[in-house]
Amino acid sequence: MPSTSQGGASTATTALRTLALVGPAAAGKTSLAEALLLKAGVIGAAGSLERGSTVSDFDPLERRMQHSLNAALMHLEHADTRIHLIDTPGAADFVGQSLPALEAVETAAVVINAQTGIEMMATRMMDWAARRHLCRMIIVNKIDGQGVNLQALLTQLREAFGKECLPLNLPADGGNKVVDCFYNRTGSADFSSVEDAHRALVEQVVEVDAAFVDRYLNDGDVDASELHAPLEQALREGHLIPVCFVSARNGAGVAELLDVIVKLLPNPTEGNPPEFLRGEGTEAQPISATPDLAKHVLAHVFKVTVDPYVGKMGIFRVHQGTLTKDSQLYIGDGRKPFKVGHLFMMQGKDHVEVPRALPGDICAVAKVEELHYDAVLHDAAEDDHIHLKPLDFPVPVHGLAIEPKRHGDEQRMWEILQKLIDEDPCLKVEHVATTNETIVYGLGELHLRVLLERLRDVYKFEVNTRPPSIAYRETITAPAEGHHRHKKQTGGAGQFGEVYLRVEPLPRGAGFEFVDQVKGGTIPGQFIPAVEKGVREAIASGVIAGYPLVDVRCVVFDGKHHSVDSKEIAFVTAGRKAFIAAVKEARPIVLEPIVNVEITAPDAAMGDITGDLSAKRGLISGTTNGVAGSMIVRGQAPLSELSGYQSRLNAMTSGQGRYTIEFSHYDPVPPNTQQQLMGQYKVKDEE
Repeated sequence: MPSTSQGGASTATTALRTLALVGPAAAGKTSLAEALLLKAGVIGAAGSLERGSTVSDFDPLERRMQHSLNAALMHLEHADTRIHLIDTPGAADFVGQSLPALEAVETAAVVINAQTGIEMMATRMMDWAARRHLCRMIIVNKIDGQGVNLQALLTQLREAFGKECLPLNLPADGGNKVVDCFYNRTGSADFSSVEDAHRALVEQVVEVDAAFVDRYLNDGDVDASELHAPLEQALREGHLIPVCFVSARNGAGVAELLDVIVKLLPNPTEGNPPEFLRGEGTEAQPISATPDLAKHVLAHVFKVTVDPYVGKMGIFRVHQGTLTKDSQLYIGDGRKPFKVGHLFMMQGKDHVEVPRALPGDICAVAKVEELHYDAVLHDAAEDDHIHLKPLDFPVPVHGLAIEPKRHGDEQRMWEILQKLIDEDPCLKVEHVATTNETIVYGLGELHLRVLLERLRDVYKFEVNTRPPSIAYRETITAPAEGHHRHKKQTGGAGQFGEVYLRVEPLPRGAGFEFVDQVKGGTIPGQFIPAVEKGVREAIASGVIAGYPLVDVRCVVFDGKHHSVDSKEIAFVTAGRKAFIAAVKEARPIVLEPIVNVEITAPDAAMGDITGDLSAKRGLISGTTNGVAGSMIVRGQAPLSELSGYQSRLNAMTSGQGRYTIEFSHYDPVPPNTQQQLMGQYKVKDEE
């Protein structure tokens, strides 16, 4: 690498590029990564998904399924520039792997399959990258595919993502090569014209710089080699979204793409700086992280892997300072630093040891158990309380109740699940006390199936699964009062506590409020927490159907005590029973979770899909045209009605439909469902 200059950013930092390949499944991201590694001389022959021989899909489960399931890191050298490349999974179930990659790069490259066009994940990734203020580019892959209409696809890209989408090159010779349109003013292409594409690019770029606008108007053109600074500004501001055409299969455009990455994409000094914050909540203040080798180290852990044999590995992007072997680093607000024993760059499954990491480098350290996703690493104690602006992850709502096959293995199951959750921010596990179930939540059925396969294959742990009980809730619809006197005399000292309270409904989503309005010490202050404890016990266990209560205010306004017999346990019992009595008079109802549903399917199946959703108490909010004869249906439905929905969708769409859900809100269940749930609870009560 070039040598370091004094002060500010080094020439080494400017000779770095970071790029995440994102977008839908089957767009060819992994094959494109192979083609880039091959062209750069990193590998001697391109691997294949079918043979399981690619650099990035090295996990045995990925090889078996022939799909990327994890974000994989690679690096290569081209034209004296180090390029860090992240290959991400395209399935919606695995955005917990693909979204964090956006935190480690200057550029998000959204890969589009020329044969299938703009798919849902491409749109989402463009949106997520824009929200993180990343430079964006679009790579149209498989340009040599049968029946592709690249001119129509380019028009669709501009309609979907804006007129800022302009081709840097155009396919030629029937998709067997590409011709540059930024530096070239003339040339022959399969459609459009190089001259028109060149003019459009130059006009788009010079718009961000008034001096260049004047030159362009006066001279009629500007030499593209002079446009580096305004080009980077246009990329930073989203004023230009370059489109590149490529075929990973026949190599068309691969060498040109490497040149684009080196010559035109931003280095760490040119991209938008990361959004670091110091402090929490509304008090958090933005701070600057600059790619300066001489400053304190600031690095962000965007991926964690846990291997049963290697242990925990944290993969991070260096944003500021220079990190070397033997560096002492703090993790977040931790007071005790750890020593960097070995510093690695990843090449798929291989760990390449390196002596140092500069701003812009993506590296890893192993066997540091305190590392976790989203941790900020730093080498100065005063830099604690710094974190990156959080990503807006989808909420995992697909649940599966899970238990070990062998009795007594519960603790080991929790430990293994925690390791798997450490690797994926979109997995969640919780123990539901009301149903005594351990439930793992993911983004879809495939997400959870992969988790179960990892449990079995990697950790040799067998579990039983079943659909979880629906997370119903209870609430009230009217104010009411409750009273209970707890009096117990058993020989010696007795128990006495009396509570009067009132319950009131709160707006949906407000939670629970406890208010003390006792006057005159009728309940001494030291017993008010005991009353609240009793109320919270009732809230947790439910009143009418055995589900936690939500959106309730409880106001304790009177009571009685005894100077000798009043004890904490007496007021716990009195508070709980007074609250139960009040809730029963407050027109209680059961609530069910409602989820937002987005279904993408062939338009021929729309009638069946909307009819089926309506039959499941769903509400359709709208439909939009997808691509390649597909439609997108958006609506809401009760989560209880979507059990096994993918199987029904497969039947209606011949396996071509897919859907995503995310939690929206709670709504009252139908009266017959409430009666059924209450009846089941009474039976349990009697048992």
